[in-house]
Amino acid sequence: MTEPGGASPSALVSDREPGRAAPSEGSRRAAAIAAAVLGALLVAVIAVVTPWHPLPGGRTAADPALDFTRDQIARSEAFSAALDPPAYASIVVGLVVVLALGLTPWGARLLGLVTGSRRSATAGASVPLWRRTVRVVAVAVVLSALTQLIALPFAAWSESVLRRYHLSTQSWGSWLTDQLMGFGVSLVIWVVALVGLHLLIHRFPRHWWAAAAAGGFLLVTAASYAYPVVVEPLFNSFTSMRAGPLRTDLLRMARADGVPVRDVLVADASKRTTTLNAYVSGFGSTRRIVVYDTLLVSESPKEVEAVVAHELGHAKRNDVLTGTLVGGVGVATGACVLYLVMTSPRLLRRAGVRSVADPRSTALLLAAVTVLAQIAAPAENLMSRRIEARADVHSLDLTRDPATFTAMQRSLSLSDLDDLSPNPFAYALWNTHPSGPERIAMGRAWARLHHVPVPPPARH
Repeated sequence: MTEPGGASPSALVSDREPGRAAPSEGSRRAAAIAAAVLGALLVAVIAVVTPWHPLPGGRTAADPALDFTRDQIARSEAFSAALDPPAYASIVVGLVVVLALGLTPWGARLLGLVTGSRRSATAGASVPLWRRTVRVVAVAVVLSALTQLIALPFAAWSESVLRRYHLSTQSWGSWLTDQLMGFGVSLVIWVVALVGLHLLIHRFPRHWWAAAAAGGFLLVTAASYAYPVVVEPLFNSFTSMRAGPLRTDLLRMARADGVPVRDVLVADASKRTTTLNAYVSGFGSTRRIVVYDTLLVSESPKEVEAVVAHELGHAKRNDVLTGTLVGGVGVATGACVLYLVMTSPRLLRRAGVRSVADPRSTALLLAAVTVLAQIAAPAENLMSRRIEARADVHSLDLTRDPATFTAMQRSLSLSDLDDLSPNPFAYALWNTHPSGPERIAMGRAWARLHHVPVPPPARH
């Protein structure tokens, strides 16, 4: 059986066989068209599924001074000012390093030392596939370890800030264990993705972008489905909420809402943090609603119900599944863009390699993936904030208790030291949820819209 471009399935991409393996202008044109079509589809899907106006009447102005004292606002600002430098530094240093490795021969030289392939010619057909696979795994280990080591000092800096503000309860040993487990999870993903990609490059030397797009979509879907039962237990233990009035009320509320919830799980988050949180993850048979044990200790039953009602909104709207599908289309689009990057003669020359089949070209791949992910982050956050706002409206619709909702949002903002008035740049770059004052303002707007008593300012 023969590939459309003329290469047999067993043939390896080689810089010594440019006529058989080099991508043609036709294949690059096809990839560019696919990227444009998938990109347009992605924009259209986001435009349709994102609840741009979750509450009729538009957004209301948020004023932190209505509900937070001057000292509380100052403490929030001080915390953000302390946490921002390591976060920004991590992004900048990480980008500089991966771009230096990907757009100069340094990355190829480093990976050549690791894989024992210092010359581009060693990427040719004379190297058995199994050996090339071993080299790809070695490359994945080195690049994962390198990026983890680059980020580690900044992560430790951030952890020291959390400790200073009494938001972290971890020992440094426990924190380091978490970092190692996170490294292990990212390494597995890198190995699966890179080995799969290189196998596709060998099997479809001119059209691997199409197979990579389909494979990327499936990988994102599988990871989202498996995450709650494979990854989350590595970091937390989960137990069923203790029998009692709260559990009974929560399950009754879920039934009344038409959301099939077999159980509400409690995570032992207090071993790491004092922050309050709840979330929904997975879809289908792996869907779960989880609350932090810190939330049960700190908040009243009515406030816990308001939090869980918010999570029921995510479950009812299948927000995790929607996010997974959007992410899958995004990765498929990215695969087509990566093909254009990884088959650019100019970029390959800058990277010090002659073929995308050379495992050393992974440094260029890492640089491209990092840049694409950073560009996409603000759009992802914008979509997330609107979805979270819709879940807030769902909580209000379900509980019909704006007073408890606004009190809960104030409590969460204070306990988590949320930035009460983030600057637009930080808001776009970091915030996956509306700010506390925005959510409180929405609670009051909901009350006015439904003609129920409007919660007064906390500082009245």
